[in-house]
Amino acid sequence: MEGWTQTLGTPALLGIAAGAVGLILLLIMQFRVHAFVALILVSLITALLTGLPTGEVLNVLNDGFGKTLGSVALLVGLGAMLGRLVETSGGAKVLADSLVSRFGESRAPLALGIASLIFGFPIFFDAGLIVMLPVVFAVARRLNEPVLRYGLPAAGAFSVMHVFVPPHPGPVAAGELLGANTGTLIGLGLLVALPTWYLSSYLFGLWAGRRFPLPVPDLLSGGPQEIELPAKLPSAGTVILMLLLPLILIFGNTGLDLLTKAGSVNGDAEWVKFVRLLGSTPVALLISVLAASVVLGLQRGRDKVTVEKLLDSALPGIASVILITGAGGMFGGVLRASGIGDAIESSLSGLGIPVILAAFLVAGILRVAQGSATVALLTAAALIQPSVAAGGFNAGQTAAIVLATAAGSVIASHVNDSGFWLVGRLMNMDVPTTLRTWTVMETLIGVIGFLFAALLFLLF
Repeated sequence: MEGWTQTLGTPALLGIAAGAVGLILLLIMQFRVHAFVALILVSLITALLTGLPTGEVLNVLNDGFGKTLGSVALLVGLGAMLGRLVETSGGAKVLADSLVSRFGESRAPLALGIASLIFGFPIFFDAGLIVMLPVVFAVARRLNEPVLRYGLPAAGAFSVMHVFVPPHPGPVAAGELLGANTGTLIGLGLLVALPTWYLSSYLFGLWAGRRFPLPVPDLLSGGPQEIELPAKLPSAGTVILMLLLPLILIFGNTGLDLLTKAGSVNGDAEWVKFVRLLGSTPVALLISVLAASVVLGLQRGRDKVTVEKLLDSALPGIASVILITGAGGMFGGVLRASGIGDAIESSLSGLGIPVILAAFLVAGILRVAQGSATVALLTAAALIQPSVAAGGFNAGQTAAIVLATAAGSVIASHVNDSGFWLVGRLMNMDVPTTLRTWTVMETLIGVIGFLFAALLFLLF
C-alpha cells in the first residue's frame, strides 16, 4: 500500500493470522454466525490489528470483495442458469436412460455415474444429486439391487465435479485468487476428477453396496414435481452437445493463447481477438445459456415467459455461495495488503514444506474443523496466495496447486457438513453408516485427488 510500511514482525503477523482463522472457525462452529458475516467481521478485525491505515481499511475490504465477485459471480450465475435449463428439460432422465440401455443392466452403476459426471459440469452438487437420485432409485429398484451400489457412484460424480472443475464456485474462486488460467484449470480438473471418481466413488460404491445392502428408500420415488417436464424431451445427444458447447469454446480460447505465445498465430489479429473473446469463460457460458434457452426451452414447447422464469429460479439458490465467495476474497485481500501473506510465504519457505502440500493440509484442517468446503478452499487459497505468487509457477503448476487445495477442502465430510446430512437422509442411512460410506468416500476423493494433482505438478 502506497505510503504505508508494515512495522510488525513475522511472529506477530503469523499470530494474527492464526487468531483470524481460529476466530472464523469459532464464529461459524460455536456461535453459528453465517460464514458471510463471519468472514467480513474477521477481515475488518484483522485489518485493524495489523495496523492498516484506518482511512484505507474500507478500500482494502471493498477491493478484495469486488475483484473476486467480478469474475466469480458471472461464472456461477451463468453456470447455474445452464444447469437449471438442463435439469428442467428432462435431460437428466433422458441421458441416464440412454446410458443404461447402451451399457446394459450389469453396468448400470457405471452408466449412472457417467451421466452424473456429465451433468455435474454445470449443475451444483445439491441440485444435481436431487435431480439424479429419482433415476438412480428407479434403476436400483427395477434391478432389485442395494441402493448404495448405484447411489454412491452418482453422488461421488457430482462431488468430484463440484470440487475440481469450473464453473463451480470453489475452483473458480480459488483459481481467481491464485491466478490460474480457467481453460487450463478445466482441462487439468477433468484429468484429476475422472480417475479420482473411478477409484474413489465407482469402485468404492460397488464395494459399499455389497458391504451395506440397504434397500431403496421410498423418498423421491414419485409424486408431484416442482417443474413439470415438457412433453417433448431432448435427445441424449442434444443434451451432451449443450454441455460440451462451453467447454469447446473455452478450450478454443486456451488453444489460441498457447499458439499465440508460441508465435504460430498473430495475437494482434482481429479474428484472433474475436475468437478468444467468444472463448472467454463468461462469454462462453453466456452463449451456452442462450443456446440452451432455445434448444432446451423454446424448442421443447415452452414459451418465453416460462423460460425466463426458469432462468430466474436458478439465481436465488446461489446468492449465498456468491456472497461467501466474495467475502473469502475480502479476507484474502486483507492478508495481502497487511503483509500477513508475505509472512506466511517466508515461513513456508523456511519450513521447507512444498506449497502444494501446504495447500492440501491447510484446506483439509479447515474442512474438518468447520465443515464448509467453500470456506476451507477460499481461506486456504488466501493463505497460500503470496507463496504461489512468489514461486514463479507456470500455468499447469498453478492449476495443480488449485486442485490440491480443492482436494483438501473435501476430505472427511462429517456431522458439521450439510452434504453429510443431505446424502445420509436421501439414501435413508443412519449416522454410523453415513460415516462408514459417505465420509470414507469423500476422504478417498480428497486423498486420491491430491495425489493426481501432485503428479500433474511434477509433470509440469
